[in-house]
Amino acid sequence: MSEKGLEREWRFYIDDMIGFSEKVLSYTQGLDQVGFLSHDLTYDATLRNLELIGEAATRIPDEVCQQYPYVPWRLIIATRNRLIHAYLGIDEDTVWSIIQDNVPELLQLLKKIRSESKLDLISKNGPPH
Repeated sequence: MSEKGLEREWRFYIDDMIGFSEKVLSYTQGLDQVGFLSHDLTYDATLRNLELIGEAATRIPDEVCQQYPYVPWRLIIATRNRLIHAYLGIDEDTVWSIIQDNVPELLQLLKKIRSESKLDLISKNGPPH
């Protein structure tokens, strides 16, 4: 089998990003910023899932990113890099803003991509049997 045949389908990374986004929202549901920052386990798990969203985004092919320019792919990846490499310099207000404002919006965009890509597959391959 060729190396290309071993590559994971990009749609799976979209599904991963959706799952990680849902975890972020679930972990922080009902918390305010002070509550979020005071729960170490929740904070750590949330940041890890934000990192994973960015990691999955690095796996989305350029042509797919160009097809869906309304998703801030580069910003998502840059956020991942900042979280991983500048852990002592993470601005808590920025993280909370990402959780409250950006993740819910991203989740909706990703679900739209998933829906559209499934329609594309059906139109190319016919309905599932």
